[in-house]
Amino acid sequence: MKEKLIIVGNGMAPGRMLEHLFEHAPDRYQVTIFNAEPRVNYDRIMLSPVLSGEKAFEEIVIHGDGWYIDHGITLYKGHKIVEIDREAKTVRSDHGVAESYDKLVIATGSVPFILPVPGNDMPGVLTYRDLDDVDAMILAAQSHAKAVVIGGGLLGLEAAAGLQLRGMDVTVLHLMPTLMERQLDPAAGYLLQRALEERGIKVKTKAETKAIIGKGKAEAVELADGSTIDADLVVMAAGIRPNAWLAKQAGLEMGRGIVVDHGMRTEDPDILAIGECAEVGGHTYGLVAPLYEMAKVAAAQLAGDTETAFVHSDTPTKLKVTGIDLFSIGDFADGDDREEIVLRDATAGVYKRLILKDNRIIGSVLYGETADGAWFNDLKKREVDVSEMRDTLIFGQAYQGSAPLDPMAAVAALPDDAEICGCNGVCKGKITGAIGSEGLKTLDHVRAHTKASASCGSCTGLVEQLIAATLGDAYKPNEIQPVCGCTELGHDEVRRLIKAKGLRTIPEVMQELEWKTSCGCAKCRPALNYYLVCDWPDEYADDYQSRFINERVHANIQKDGTYSVVPRMWGGVTNADQLRTIADVVDKYDIPTVKVTGGQRIDMLGIKKEDLPSVWGDLGKAGFVSGHAYAKGLRTVKTCVGTDWCRFGTQDSTGLGIRIEKFMWGSWTPAKVKMAVSGCPRNCAEATCKDVGVICTEAGFEIHFAGAAGLDIKGTEVLGHVETEDEAVEHIVALVQMYREQGHYLERIYKWVKRVGLDEVRQQIMEDHDKRIAFFDRFVFSQKFAQCDPWSERVSGKDKHEFKPMATLELEAAE
Repeated sequence: MKEKLIIVGNGMAPGRMLEHLFEHAPDRYQVTIFNAEPRVNYDRIMLSPVLSGEKAFEEIVIHGDGWYIDHGITLYKGHKIVEIDREAKTVRSDHGVAESYDKLVIATGSVPFILPVPGNDMPGVLTYRDLDDVDAMILAAQSHAKAVVIGGGLLGLEAAAGLQLRGMDVTVLHLMPTLMERQLDPAAGYLLQRALEERGIKVKTKAETKAIIGKGKAEAVELADGSTIDADLVVMAAGIRPNAWLAKQAGLEMGRGIVVDHGMRTEDPDILAIGECAEVGGHTYGLVAPLYEMAKVAAAQLAGDTETAFVHSDTPTKLKVTGIDLFSIGDFADGDDREEIVLRDATAGVYKRLILKDNRIIGSVLYGETADGAWFNDLKKREVDVSEMRDTLIFGQAYQGSAPLDPMAAVAALPDDAEICGCNGVCKGKITGAIGSEGLKTLDHVRAHTKASASCGSCTGLVEQLIAATLGDAYKPNEIQPVCGCTELGHDEVRRLIKAKGLRTIPEVMQELEWKTSCGCAKCRPALNYYLVCDWPDEYADDYQSRFINERVHANIQKDGTYSVVPRMWGGVTNADQLRTIADVVDKYDIPTVKVTGGQRIDMLGIKKEDLPSVWGDLGKAGFVSGHAYAKGLRTVKTCVGTDWCRFGTQDSTGLGIRIEKFMWGSWTPAKVKMAVSGCPRNCAEATCKDVGVICTEAGFEIHFAGAAGLDIKGTEVLGHVETEDEAVEHIVALVQMYREQGHYLERIYKWVKRVGLDEVRQQIMEDHDKRIAFFDRFVFSQKFAQCDPWSERVSGKDKHEFKPMATLELEAAE
């Protein structure tokens, strides 16, 4: 019989602990989790990008509902544990749910420090710790009013930057003379303050908050010097404290947090504590790297390995504010037994300081140029004597030796245990090992398999150098090209910044992202137009002049200047009336060629441009709409006859294909999308070479994706199996929406999947229920604005100038 493991809290530390535990002892425990928040586990490191608009909540979920189901975990969402009975070995939630345990892990995290000043409980005063706080701040930011952030530490500055990007007038109040004084020396603190002020964030140091004042809600912050600062929103970000009241109530030993030994065990051998609530060796921790180390140790203990122990190590500090690079670690206080090496470059805004004791680095502060942070950290951790490199040490690893090292050679020289990604605790050896064993060739592949640079992203440059050093000529980073010559930015960065900055027009994008040309070009304008259509479906007005000719006139231009028209036939099904209408149109407009396509449609070729509206009008009377055969969008859903007629059919493949096509037509995508539904494994609709395909079976529906049958020939990958039509539609729609939001313009689905990783797509669509539903809902919302027949609109007169000749020129014979 399995032992009962109860976890109180569902943050990053217990989530990582369970990953390790399921790897080493997958069948030992029946796991139950009580989470005070009404949601699944998410990456709290990335709350700042959610606040700033650079990411959505769905993008920072670590374990979706499917993960808990797959591992047989019972998750109580919105259940706060209010009592631990150590004698009975039970816990009880505020909803009255009681469960017994064999082992108990307390992971209740931390609580924000609330300044004990009058008005601290007024409406409009918020803290910054979880998603609810972020949602409240985003709602407040919609007023574009004034915000005051109390606290100039990591959280406070990230909150200030996020609110400022949301359009608020932000002032930061900090009690100490310089910002982030625990992590930065005064010189770096000054540079940081200057950078924030250049962004439009006001900073007031030596500011002691006396009271928050207002009538019924926060209206201003009063300082000890008598001055006041207007505020519609006040964010308390003045520090955190271990959330340990539950353990204290249970009679466990307390310090600043829950006291544990180096095996993360409390004084009760059946109770462990990890995360920000735990105190080990006299230390409490608020950064993720040591919390993940606690998780690893606790998992080993639960799996029966009593030798694994937690070892304290300093953790680098990095600020998650786009465009501000800083790194600090260790002890940088002054002392008689210490020496320092300082480099300042005022023009470049660079400041570097190394603190030495007995010729060994004990602390480092880097601002503006942080590439050598990992190397300095490694020298500190290994207590390397730097005497022989002292003269060039401050210039970094590349300048050690007789000649400057190439950056890739420098990263190659790091030992395997050198930490590369602090957020996820990923060392060099894990990355290089995965590159070799998994055949990884891109940054996205490395992120998907190791999680290196998958959180805050500050180590991305170092990870790319490591990939290059490992793969040599096989690594081709230049394949990730800028969108075009008008910008240095790639597609991913443009898409991210459009959301982060709330850019809603092409001129706005070009201005804010510093385009090098006045109006863009034929490469970037269609891409930007698509990204804006996708991101702001209810606000952005499609700029048809930024589309290629086929999408402007909603027909395919041919080599002689005429056009082809392909009406939509749902699932490839038609009838006698529709066929008569097509025949009549062909005769009426003297259309020279009629052809059946591979997608089960009828193509009429050789139509004059000025005749297009009339052709569409006649087709529309029979119920035809545009087949979008010209579009970067859904073109066809090919079907076989399924159970309606086929002796081997297992499901109504025709009906499902029609349902999918009617649900999804009209949506714009990065590139064309073709689908198919086959009624049995004989696959008569050729579903296994489409962008998305369905193979019907007796047990349900097997969803395929990422096939190709054009310039590239590629069979599909299996996304997963579902039991009902409703589930099939939900998963397919969510998959396409994920592609819509992440794909590069003109990038087919199979290329997108290769870039982001099969496992990543499967995880988000098949395993993460919340993300899948969020993708589905965003697609449904966009369809409210996309499902308009462009042929009918043009018949009614829209863009009528497009179909009228500017002039008719008649040549006369020369005399």
